[in-house]
Amino acid sequence: MNAVVKVVGGLVVVVVGVAVAAPFLIPTQTIIDEISQQVESTTGRTLQIAGDSTVSILPSLNITLNNVRFANMPSGSTEHMLAMEQLSVHIPWLSLLSGEAKLERFVINNPTITLETDKQGQPNWQLFPTQPNSSVTAQEPDAQTASAVSLPSGFDISLGEVAIYGGSIAYIDGQTGTQHRVDELDLSIQLPSLYKTLTINGAITYQAQKFELTSVVDTPAKAIVGETFSVQQRLDSQLLNVEFDGVIAQQGKNIQGELTLAGDSVKAITQWQNMALSAKGNAFNRFSVAGSMSFVGNTFTLKSLVAKLDELEIKGQSKIVLGEKPDINANIDLGMLDLNPYLPEPVERKTSEKAETQTPSEPIVWDDSPIDLSALGQLNAHVVVRSTGLKAHDITLGKNQFSLRLKNSVVQLGLDEFNAYEGSGKGTVKVDATASPYKVATNFALKNINAEPLLTDAVGFDKVLGKGSIDWNLTTHGQSQKQFVSALAGKMAFSFKDGGVKGANIAEMTRKAKEMLKGDFSSLKDGLNADYDPQQKTDFSALTGSFVFKNGVGHNNDLSLASPLIRISGSGDVDLPKTYVNYRLVTGIVDTVEGQASADKSTGFKVPLRIKGPFHKVDVNIDISSAAKDTVKDKLKDKLKDKFKGLFGG
Repeated sequence: MNAVVKVVGGLVVVVVGVAVAAPFLIPTQTIIDEISQQVESTTGRTLQIAGDSTVSILPSLNITLNNVRFANMPSGSTEHMLAMEQLSVHIPWLSLLSGEAKLERFVINNPTITLETDKQGQPNWQLFPTQPNSSVTAQEPDAQTASAVSLPSGFDISLGEVAIYGGSIAYIDGQTGTQHRVDELDLSIQLPSLYKTLTINGAITYQAQKFELTSVVDTPAKAIVGETFSVQQRLDSQLLNVEFDGVIAQQGKNIQGELTLAGDSVKAITQWQNMALSAKGNAFNRFSVAGSMSFVGNTFTLKSLVAKLDELEIKGQSKIVLGEKPDINANIDLGMLDLNPYLPEPVERKTSEKAETQTPSEPIVWDDSPIDLSALGQLNAHVVVRSTGLKAHDITLGKNQFSLRLKNSVVQLGLDEFNAYEGSGKGTVKVDATASPYKVATNFALKNINAEPLLTDAVGFDKVLGKGSIDWNLTTHGQSQKQFVSALAGKMAFSFKDGGVKGANIAEMTRKAKEMLKGDFSSLKDGLNADYDPQQKTDFSALTGSFVFKNGVGHNNDLSLASPLIRISGSGDVDLPKTYVNYRLVTGIVDTVEGQASADKSTGFKVPLRIKGPFHKVDVNIDISSAAKDTVKDKLKDKLKDKFKGLFGG
């Protein structure tokens, strides 16, 4: 028994002695030099260990290297692709005894990793020699790249667990200049073999936000040589969660799979990005995006897109071809689009009780600053947007479809389908920005539009009744607001039926004026002195007219308002460049207010009205009779002038 104890004790002494002496006996620098030579001969880049190195043998062979640097590609933006404060390698003795030096644990402390592409698109992570492969096509997901990477025969890497603590990873796109950086790395990478599944778990920090990371790559060797490999990746954070499940080929030049993105607050994300977003409590909260995506060559395609924001749901698909001039194609269904939660509350206009405190109207001055539309030449696009309905404040629209076509600096905006306010319509706006002066053409036709709810919802004006149509075909050219207004040409026409103007009964007012001119003043108090009365209105069976524009001046000679009690005709000019109007209205009435039952169609008594002056100070004059000189008639003129001036906006 004592002999056994002595033997065991002796062995322990020998092992301890070897453990103590091994760091001095093993040629550490020789090992490091051999590793550096092997790395350089395999990758063509230098591996430099500038700091101290240590070796220990218990419980496994441990090699610790300090200040390790791995060179970048010659066209890289930094000297080193990888620099780390410390690298520790753990090799189990059993693997050494078996003849295979398998790494059990690989620990990296505070690395600075730069992943980048140069101006030619060459990635710095392509570490092995390439060989031509002319049979590859960019549209085949499982094909290798045109310069496929070739792994040395029998080459493999088994790192066991790779742990990364601290440091940063930066990505730089040498072609676009785009840069991204993640910090505070806390990653565990399991790499049993280049031909087995690679898993990554841990956390990273991007722009001060921590993300939990899970990633699975089926075969790293396929990724290195450019063959198709599958990948599953998930990022979780307090702001958003991102998940991708798909395949990648051609060293990232071909990506296809299912992408989902979701979060609880858009407001939180904008705040994270230092972007101001003032929103209501029920707006810009929960969101999600899901769809099938592919990125092949320079083409990004998104199919079966479903995007949700609060109560909104958007479906569609898009295709973007990147290049010197990007080409965008999209087809989007907005569903029922209720924009009210995202719009600011309308501000109530305060009206002054005293006219003296009102700010005088100022002349309109058209802006002559040059408008730059050169950006229209930077891309091509074809976008179609449809919705089953739209709500914006009090405005309610039915089924609509809009389209945009942009090619070679020529854009056409189309109102392909418009349904609202019991009517419908179509129209286009075309802008040609290929050369200065720019050319603009508009063509719209709106039919059976109900005027009262449209004007009420749009501008809060509820004094016009009736249904009708508005059509215009206008063109212009220039490079500033002033030039566009001065070159306006074309025609605009309108036609409304069975409506009225609320607030005043022009026929009754004019009839009373006629009675007073005959000497009957009994209606003076109740007639001309009456203020706006919402119960009163001027009915019409038809209101029609048209304007012909030339050099910004619109001429009208066919205004006609017809009703059982009144006839109004008008003609004149609206000079937009000079912001000046010169218009004449003539009102004729019958001698009864019985409406449709009246058989009197006479319009013998007529009141001419002249509307004239700059837009900010229109003067309205009425000429009852050139022979009327007495005081009563002068007062009557003033009363009628005030009434008509209020009605026509003077």
